[in-house]
Amino acid sequence: MKGKMEKIISNFKDKIKKSPVFGFFSKTIDPAFIECMGHAGLDFVILDLEHGPNNLISLSNLIRAAQVVNILPVVRIKEGDNNLISNVLDIGAGAVQVPHVKNIDDIKTLRQYSKFFPDGSRGMCRFVRAANYSAMDQYEYFKNANKTINIIQIEGKEGLENIDAMIEYGGFDILFIGPYDLSQSLGIPGQVQDPLVEDAMKKITEKCEKKNITVGTFCDNIDSAKKWICAGVKYLSYSVDVGIFYESSKEIVSKLKET
Repeated sequence: MKGKMEKIISNFKDKIKKSPVFGFFSKTIDPAFIECMGHAGLDFVILDLEHGPNNLISLSNLIRAAQVVNILPVVRIKEGDNNLISNVLDIGAGAVQVPHVKNIDDIKTLRQYSKFFPDGSRGMCRFVRAANYSAMDQYEYFKNANKTINIIQIEGKEGLENIDAMIEYGGFDILFIGPYDLSQSLGIPGQVQDPLVEDAMKKITEKCEKKNITVGTFCDNIDSAKKWICAGVKYLSYSVDVGIFYESSKEIVSKLKET
């Protein structure tokens, strides 16, 4: 019998094979925001430890909220903190997103820390939230835990230089292109719609399409989102929850002032 998170992961994998999936980046510490995303119909949420205020304790409650509304809780870890990979999986994350992946060694490290034998060498403990604090059969848990999703972020020159080798090697589920850090690495910080950035993104997307690799990216406006969906992106992160709340609040204030 499948556990709650296993069902969410399975449904997510089935859906992304057929159509694009959508989610927000999240920097909130309030589980209510995560529940709202699920009720709104989003497929996933990226709980951001790289640029957000959360720790493992507050993150646990955000993951619980995602499970309540049946959306995939993806956790973006901090660059270089490999122990966080197994930490967030222990508390129930359905996917791990690793920033600034540069080469095959980075992919191997992600697998090492995220998968149990024979796929990796993640530290084993059955007294964790992901295993229902030992209520789950340990052998079923260790087997099913390897079904979690690994997402690599490509967002720098070194990643671009090694992209062919990484695509050929595989070992991950989704390749996410980070347009903002990519623009910085190309010497035009913030200019994510510059042809230099977009050409690099298109080349990656085309290479992945030939190898049947799922591509994701970040957009902060609808026109850009639609453009990249048409280009083949299937894992689309739209803006950030706090930014969306700000923009909506600003629009409401502006309309009220017109009355």
